Amino acid sequence: MTNTPADPLRDQVSPDLSKLAHHGLLRPWLERVVTAGALENTPMDEGSLRDLLGQFCERHKIQDDAELQQFLAGQLLTLNDLLWQLSLPQRIQRHAERQFGPRAEQHFLTRKTELDQVVYSLLRVRDAGLARELYLRIDSGEANFADLADRYAEGPERASRGIIGPVSLTQAHPALAEKLRTQPVGKLMQPFQIEQWWLVVRTERMIAASFDDAMAERMANELFEGWVSEEVDRMLRQLAAGSADLAA
Repeated sequence: MTNTPADPLRDQVSPDLSKLAHHGLLRPWLERVVTAGALENTPMDEGSLRDLLGQFCERHKIQDDAELQQFLAGQLLTLNDLLWQLSLPQRIQRHAERQFGPRAEQHFLTRKTELDQVVYSLLRVRDAGLARELYLRIDSGEANFADLADRYAEGPERASRGIIGPVSLTQAHPALAEKLRTQPVGKLMQPFQIEQWWLVVRTERMIAASFDDAMAERMANELFEGWVSEEVDRMLRQLAAGSADLAA
């Protein structure tokens, strides 16, 4: 067996990594370790912490310090532990905006086609002849889409009278997404087949994603989450390599 130097990575995580891995908790644990390390220099002011604690106590009907201490003891927490948990979303947001905000718009542009949403009417049946008949009845104005979907649809869209969305185009089958993307809004599409289904579809509304403040916040958060994931992947590779060395 070869001697290996002390690994600082192992010093900062739980020593019982095999049990964490066994229960599927190793990656979530490492994600928390990486996140905590990143947020070391993202402080919260005392006023914000008091507000968060007050809101927490109100939600949990904690009336005074004695009840709060009883709660903390029951959860094996210190007050600082609780304040950390309560403030974590705000700390993450502040850090993400500071570190990844400048890249948020570019990230949005690369994701825009996935962020655009669509509302469409869908009616699917297994019989091609029935699909054609329903298409003609809608196209001629003899019947409306919602009533026919409510009566004839064989998929879950029946519960919503054929209306789907708003949803991302990426949530639809690729063949359906392509038609939704390329056909004009309001046009009733000729029946087409996807797997065992015959579909009658009409695009009702396209909702283009825009880069506003809320989207900038979301994109910065996504970039931070991506960075955390990459760091955890790196740590797992290091841990795996260390285990291999010890087994040699």
